[in-house]
This record gives sequence, structure tokens and C-alpha cells, in this order.
Amino acid sequence: MQSEPVTTLPADHAVAMPAFVERAHLVVQDLPMVSAWYQRILGLAPLETSASGETLGVAGRPLLTLTTDTNAARAPRNAPGLFHTAFLVPDRRELGRWLAHAANNGIRLQGASDHLVSEAIYLADPEGNGIEVYRDRPRREWRYEADGAIAMNTLPLDLQPLFDEAPKEGWSGLADGTVIGHIHLQVSDIPQADDFFRDVLGLDLMARYPGASFFASGKYHHHVAANIWNSRGAPQRQATMTGLSDYTIRFREADRLATVIGKLDELLIPVREEGGVHRLTDPWGIGLNLAASTA
Repeated sequence: MQSEPVTTLPADHAVAMPAFVERAHLVVQDLPMVSAWYQRILGLAPLETSASGETLGVAGRPLLTLTTDTNAARAPRNAPGLFHTAFLVPDRRELGRWLAHAANNGIRLQGASDHLVSEAIYLADPEGNGIEVYRDRPRREWRYEADGAIAMNTLPLDLQPLFDEAPKEGWSGLADGTVIGHIHLQVSDIPQADDFFRDVLGLDLMARYPGASFFASGKYHHHVAANIWNSRGAPQRQATMTGLSDYTIRFREADRLATVIGKLDELLIPVREEGGVHRLTDPWGIGLNLAASTA
């Protein structure tokens, strides 16, 4: 697995935090079609092709791996797994540029929200995998509660001004500096998610919504979210399902990762190490890779 490229980002950026989501891996049924869609519509570029699939990214940074399996069956809507992969663009200008591109290509959006800390646009790929394209507001505009929780909301986002402000020059893909800012999961139980992401992985619980928890490091609004809106009480996802196969959290400090591995060992959660990457399956059947930064 490649480490993240060295890109100059603000010190309070999502991927400059002590732990962050680096990349995701989806299993799809029609690899050529889905890959072409992520390139043409989302704006990712092909970085690596193998016999099993393709890796796409931005400016040399791997973000999304797509593989296919002849035995893959479409995951039911209530299965644990992906709610959405959230692609964080550098600023509002780039969010508007992507919106204009989507509008020019007749892409059906699923929604648009002002979360106080961010502005977000929602859609799905051709196989139903959820996607968020968003920009963060400056941290000086974020508000934290006395207990450290962050103030977030879900308000309507007026897309017309965003579209009107967008640069009119031709689209050439997502801008350098685009990353996976967070990943939002479907799980079967919120207390179990709190135990896993907060108590085992060491992420801070930043906010709660009815049926959802939001976790992060470095006081970011969230690197991982978990909800039960479609999947309350659902059994583990099966390895043969399409959708989110696994995702990677990278820790900037090796000691912090070692602490997490120790907690996993105490809980007898199997972890296998391959080239510095620690691979496991979470309580809902989703693959999780943990690695320390080499940058």
C-alpha cells in the first residue's frame, strides 16, 4: 500500500490530523462502467491498474480502489457497509466547479446540505454507492460546545449561488488537494460503534444525531460517522457483497497505532500485518486497514 503523497495542506486540514481516512475500496459488479463514471463524473484519475481492479485518485494521491468479483451480489440496502464516501475539495470555488460540471452532465443529485462546519452535495454512483462532495468552512467559523462536541446541523444548501460563483473554464477533474475527508458507515448498533471507534480506535466522539455518532481526531468534525438509519440490528455484511470492502485509517504517530493494536489484541479481534498495514474486520463485517504514516 502506498503512503500518502507529500502535499502542502493547512495544519488544521482533515488529513493533517493525528488519524485520518486515507482511502477506500469498493467491490463492484461492472468495473469498466463504474471506473469510467468515477473518472468522467466525479473527476478522479487512474493511477494503477492490476488484474483485480483499478486505483483512482487525484494528483497522484490514491483515494479509491475498485475491484470486481464474478461472485459479487448486490448488497441489500439495510446491510452494514457504506453510507457514503466523502470527497473533500479544497474550497468553495472547487465545490462550485464540480457542481457546474455535474449540472452540465445532467447528474442527478440526491441532496445538498449546510452542516455549519461544511457545505455538502450528495449523489450515488451507478451501483448505488453513496458519495458526498464537500468543502469545509474555515475552523474559525466552527463552534464547539462546552463538552468538546462540535455544533453541526443539516440545513438546506442553496445551490444556485454556488453554481453562479463557479469558474466557467473547462472541467479537468478534481483539484489537487482533494482527499477523502471522511467515511460514513452503516452499522447495526450505535453503542457498539461508540465502543469500537472511541474506545478501541481512540477517536473522539465529536457529535451525535438521532441514530448516528461522529468520530474524529484533532477536533475535526468527523473522520468516521456511523448510523443505523437503514441498518439497525442488521447481521454482519457478507464478504461476497458489493459495496465497501475495506477502508484505511492512517495514524501520524506509530505509538498511537501501537496502542490501538494492543486494544484489538486484548479484545481477541484478529489482526494480520502485511508490510506495515494491520488488517482486520470490524464488528459489522467491514474491512479496516490501520497504518502509521511514513511522511
